[in-house]
Amino acid sequence: MVKSTEYGERTMSEKIDDNIHSIILRPYITEKTFNLIEKENKLTFIVADRASKKDVSEAIETMYEGNVKEVNIFRTIQGKKAIIRFVKDDEARQLATRLGLV
Repeated sequence: MVKSTEYGERTMSEKIDDNIHSIILRPYITEKTFNLIEKENKLTFIVADRASKKDVSEAIETMYEGNVKEVNIFRTIQGKKAIIRFVKDDEARQLATRLGLV
């Protein structure tokens, strides 16, 4: 994916386009994220530093066959985190169960 900026064109996620499995590094589970699963239908993952929202959304839909409604990404000490909200009401809990998190 090529993006035009005021400084010229640059390739977005050039290193991770080849391997979709390198985008999602691991699930991130704490007491707070457990509440997000149950109350807000959201899952949290540690993702690659160069991953964009679109990359994360496509990776979740491809790897886990989940219907993603929205993706929020932010950087923390642990790395880049992505909070993914799913379309279906119970989809986050079902995916967490399949991943062995619940």
